[in-house]
Amino acid sequence: MLLALDVGNTNTVLGLYNIDAENAPLVANWRVTTHLTQTVDEYGMLFLNLFRMNSLDAGTVSHIIISSVVPPLETTLRRVCEKYFNKQPTFLGPGVKSGMPILVENPAELGADRLADCVAAFERYGGPTIVVDFGTATKFEAISERGEYLGGAIAPGLGISADALFNRAAKLFRIDIKRPPKVIGTNTISHLQSGLYFGYIGLVDGILERMIAELGTPKAVVATGGLARMIAEDSRFITTIDDMLTLDGLRIIFERNRNARTRSNAH
Repeated sequence: MLLALDVGNTNTVLGLYNIDAENAPLVANWRVTTHLTQTVDEYGMLFLNLFRMNSLDAGTVSHIIISSVVPPLETTLRRVCEKYFNKQPTFLGPGVKSGMPILVENPAELGADRLADCVAAFERYGGPTIVVDFGTATKFEAISERGEYLGGAIAPGLGISADALFNRAAKLFRIDIKRPPKVIGTNTISHLQSGLYFGYIGLVDGILERMIAELGTPKAVVATGGLARMIAEDSRFITTIDDMLTLDGLRIIFERNRNARTRSNAH
């Protein structure tokens, strides 16, 4: 079994793949809160409990691959893997071959989660393709017809935008962010929901419209991340929702590196 971890600033998503079965099916997946202050043992017990909840044996994990945008947690997670799974994890980064040419000025700056998204999107949908990952930040990625990473854009996530509004406006109170029934609200709550939700739709579609003008008509505009389903409902450009895009990208990258090592050893 392959355990894939996508460590974000807000959430950590885990996926367990049966890489010895045909098409490497996803056996289980979980989403937990990312805590910078949790200890090795706290993370270890959390992960083991997730396995137990699904009647899974942590001893079946033979490989672990991690994408992380939270450098302070990487040592902790490495020790979790060593102590609780008896495995050395592979962190997606320099030295790990993705199979995707990265045509930006400094490829090392590209976040591991963004690369995993793009690898999975091109593998699944072909190119040109655009990926929108709704996380703490919203990331837009452009992939060429030949499977090259061309670049993208990063915008504040919807949650960050809402926090900025509530923190800077003394009379405005925190609300549940959701799609209001109409744009013209009739009370403070519906005013805030309309501005945040439809304003964010405008941001997303505005960037996508301009990206499509530069890239050409894509085969797919793929949304992933925690808010993908809510935002995609009103987007004029998002065609597909893929909740497991990042995890699947990690699995694909792991298998490419494993196959490369197998061929190298054969020679």
